[in-house]
Amino acid sequence: MRKGIAVSPGVAVGTAYVIHEIFVAREGEQLDGEQVNAEVARYERACEQTADDLRALIQKVASQVGATEAGVFQSQLTILHDAAFTKRVRNWIVKERQPAQAALRRLLDEYTRIFARISDDYLRERLTDIRDVIVRLSSHLTEVLKPGSRAISGPLILIADELLPSQVVAIGDRPVAGIITQTGGTTSHAAILARSRGIPAVTGVRGILRQVRNGATVVVDGRDGHVIVNPSPEVTSAYRKLQREFVHLKDSLASNFEQPAVSADGEAVELLANINHLADATTARTMGASGVGLYRTEYLFLTHPDVPDEDEQLATYREVIAASPNRRVTIRTLDLGGDKTIPYLGHSREANPFLGWRSIRLSFEHPEFFAAQIRAVLRAAATADEKGPKSDVRLLFPMITTLEEIRRVRAMVRRAGRALDRQKQPWKEVPIGLMIEVPAAAVTIDNLLDVVDFVSIGSNDLVQYLMAADRDNPKVSHLCQPLSPPVLRVLDQVIRACRRAAKPVTLCGEMAGDPPAFLLLYGMGLRSFSMSPAFIPAIKELVSHLTRADTRQLLQEVLELKTAAQIARVSNDRLASIAPKLAILGTR
Repeated sequence: MRKGIAVSPGVAVGTAYVIHEIFVAREGEQLDGEQVNAEVARYERACEQTADDLRALIQKVASQVGATEAGVFQSQLTILHDAAFTKRVRNWIVKERQPAQAALRRLLDEYTRIFARISDDYLRERLTDIRDVIVRLSSHLTEVLKPGSRAISGPLILIADELLPSQVVAIGDRPVAGIITQTGGTTSHAAILARSRGIPAVTGVRGILRQVRNGATVVVDGRDGHVIVNPSPEVTSAYRKLQREFVHLKDSLASNFEQPAVSADGEAVELLANINHLADATTARTMGASGVGLYRTEYLFLTHPDVPDEDEQLATYREVIAASPNRRVTIRTLDLGGDKTIPYLGHSREANPFLGWRSIRLSFEHPEFFAAQIRAVLRAAATADEKGPKSDVRLLFPMITTLEEIRRVRAMVRRAGRALDRQKQPWKEVPIGLMIEVPAAAVTIDNLLDVVDFVSIGSNDLVQYLMAADRDNPKVSHLCQPLSPPVLRVLDQVIRACRRAAKPVTLCGEMAGDPPAFLLLYGMGLRSFSMSPAFIPAIKELVSHLTRADTRQLLQEVLELKTAAQIARVSNDRLASIAPKLAILGTR
């Protein structure tokens, strides 16, 4: 049994499928004489395809972002054509009869050892470019989860260092029962994917790639953060029973998708969905969401083969609006940086990337690129109304820290509208909102409310910034407790301020789908929540048991407590008394 971080609740038993960044052949596999020439030809075709990819990227990034940013891919094209680079790979294929993927893995290991001895930061950064080239080559040599592979029969437990957005797209609709990663935390790509699909997941399981082979039986316990490799028949039987109970409960709760979310004392509650792409919008509808409270547009950019231009963005946003429940969508502008980067916007090393050049700050650095996204949203809001009922589109800006920033954003939106007028493009004014993620914005919320139409609370970032602890660092992640006195007090103050100013406020962090936290947020007077679609049926069931008086009393009791452990115990005890059957859906 291995212990990690529980990031998506539930239990799954399945067959291990290990995903490496470089998709290597079986260990020790050698080519026979007849295969060598074919493998060299296959590698050369991959080189040609990669060169075509990079040339297209150079041209598109230069036109969409700038010539300087396109230089990243020019450097990668130079690496691809480097004689020493290609000679090593061909020699290992021909002389040592290694498959091309294994040769690429060997080459990356060799460069990694060389660059580890270099002290110059600039030169060490070049390893990132070499890795990107090798990953591109490998992607043309191998398909992730290739259809027909024996390794993908039955329910899969995906095991990776961290699931990249491109790998998530490749997974598609294949039968994934559980996810395990070596790195990442509650807001990693793997965690977000798992929660959006209702898949049990555990992250932060160090060394798991060395301990599991494809085809092994694996148990994922997303409640306690446990992973069991090759369990005994008795243990397997016990966990399969838990898995059946979990699936049965989810199925029974999903039957409420047509019912409104109404409390025991008749108060309506808004349950919205967090989505990453079009498929999530469809899921949100089937789960009974009343709209999309957070559309993370960065995943369009992270998974795009090059750079989505304004028209491509327009088409995607229109599709998402049309597929979303009640055609209601809050579209968040790019939230890149930290653990989410794209090469053409720079990937320079920062000592504290989550406190540095990211999110709205990165957007301000590339104003034309940012303006194209704003124009696409304004156009989508107008054209979406041409083929169906009137839509409700809102524009949300992340990581706002100061009043000057939100004023600057509003000015950019006005300029985008004027530009569309000059181009005679239809567009529509939309409500402008800010995310409360930075403590400075939370503390000065009264100063910001006059210049926005609505507020979304991003509790994931707010918690880690408030506690000065990286939520994905296992050494300090214990400090990132949403149910801690300082977090609850700040949230209470922000919600009170929004209600006083009659500004709509939604919480769209992971707290929204966590039943114990939901009790306290409801007690604060919050009535709009946005969460992973899979959590909506359970939260709708919980809402039907709540009253304003009971949750307000619980909140008053909890605000007197002094530790997160005390608050969690009291909240979980109250949850067990209100809705005991929901306990299996929580992480512990």
